[in-house]
Amino acid sequence: MKHIFLILCLAVVVSCKDNKASNGKLNIVTTTTMITDLVENIGGEHINVQGLMGSGVDPHLYKASEGDVTKLVNADIIFYNGLHLEGKLVEVFDKMGTSAKTPISLGESLDKSTLIGSDYFASNYDPHVWFNIAYFKQFAQKVTAVLVDKDPEHADAYRSNAASYLEKLDGLETDVKAIIATLPKEKRILVTAHDAFNYFGKAYDFEVVGLQGLSTATEAGVQDVQNISAFIIEKQIKAIFVESSVPKRTIEALQAAVNSKGHDVEIGGTLYSDALGNAGTVEGTYIGMFRYNVNTIVNALK
Repeated sequence: MKHIFLILCLAVVVSCKDNKASNGKLNIVTTTTMITDLVENIGGEHINVQGLMGSGVDPHLYKASEGDVTKLVNADIIFYNGLHLEGKLVEVFDKMGTSAKTPISLGESLDKSTLIGSDYFASNYDPHVWFNIAYFKQFAQKVTAVLVDKDPEHADAYRSNAASYLEKLDGLETDVKAIIATLPKEKRILVTAHDAFNYFGKAYDFEVVGLQGLSTATEAGVQDVQNISAFIIEKQIKAIFVESSVPKRTIEALQAAVNSKGHDVEIGGTLYSDALGNAGTVEGTYIGMFRYNVNTIVNALK
């Protein structure tokens, strides 16, 4: 990390200028795939976007490479989730915050009194806020405001793109509620690899149980497996779920523990939690990911 800090400091010295690309477009760096997709939708043709994290990448454990630092320094704008989701990048962002370039934490734009508390993160908040569509809409509004401020020449385009995208998010929210309404409330119990879905549960009336904690850096122990297996049997839960960015071995161990006690529980599918699906696929977009997750959960638990 010290080596990366040295590169960062040297790069900042030679790059304290407007780094707007030669083609006139803003250079923007994003962290998670959700934020990358959001910024691309609002910025459209007037920006260049480089996402640090790809499909299946766990932001809790992600570490900045030397190449990442170069991208960060050469960016006009840096957007990240914040609330300590990108735990290993926090030191880099803190260092940049003392230079001429300050990365923008979208999570900091939210009303903290509405967030879910957590003792596992230095921010004391669960950072998986994108699973409440209302919060993602606020992310969209923040991104729009920043782009308009940084590039007023294309303000109308940014506002128009944002209005169109927010309309699509409204449609997503309507669809999600209709799909979930087909699942009886007593069956709305979501057991996953780690606690990424608490905001989803709060918004759509699901009881959410994660085998690991809010951060995937926390390993599940034998007692955790035994406690949750007893819970699954008591509630007669039909399906549990793996996550695309978390190794599936812990959920498989949980399934084996439940089945060994005479209760048949299926792995209902793979949910996208801390990252979207592959680029170029429906699940590689925030809207496609959200709709896929909801359909997978409801179909497996029915």
